[in-house]
Amino acid sequence: MNILGIAAHPDDLEIGCAGTLAKFVKQGHTVYMCHIANGNLGHKIIEPDELRDIRTKEAERAAAIIGAKAAYNGDAGDTCIEPTDRELVLRIVEIIRKTKPDLIITNNSEDYMRDHEMASEIAVNASFLATLPHIRTESPSIDKIAPVYFMDTLAGIGFQPTEYVDITDTIEIKLEALRQHESQIKWMMDHDNIDFPDMVRTCSKYRGYQCNAAYAEGFRPYLGYLRPTTTRLLP
Repeated sequence: MNILGIAAHPDDLEIGCAGTLAKFVKQGHTVYMCHIANGNLGHKIIEPDELRDIRTKEAERAAAIIGAKAAYNGDAGDTCIEPTDRELVLRIVEIIRKTKPDLIITNNSEDYMRDHEMASEIAVNASFLATLPHIRTESPSIDKIAPVYFMDTLAGIGFQPTEYVDITDTIEIKLEALRQHESQIKWMMDHDNIDFPDMVRTCSKYRGYQCNAAYAEGFRPYLGYLRPTTTRLLP
């Protein structure tokens, strides 16, 4: 299968589903990663243009550790992810057409900040638009409307998984990928007084308790028309 993760910021997939993505890679599937925003506001000192470049490189290093084939950047500014931004939506449509996903994993539709919620809306909408031939992008339209799974919210707040993935064998890959986002580990300590890798490990352990695993990630499927399937898609 082709698996495409679409999230708001360069470190969101590492937080929410990197263990699952790494597990897909181990099973021989092809994984692609996409952040819609470029992460240019996530620091106290580094200016946005410089931070954009830093975070792009961090995302590429993290993707390589997971084993993803590519890390795409939608290149919206932080706090500027808007489902009404046609140019941005079409950039995501093109990424979907290029990667031809059998499954998309994205942010939950309700989370702690608007960028996450709008990224979720764009991912769902763009995955439908990608099948419409008269919407023009560089790549031709695709035939399949991809199923979508929502990953956990930050710290699991307000999110009740209906499916779990045991990531005991990939938790260290997940954390090593997260550690590539050095600018954000410092930012989270400065901005929120949080040891970010420790928080992510703890949340993964908490989800593990819920499903009798040492570490796990939780998901919910999007149940809109034509999206559900009788096949188990998660590893």
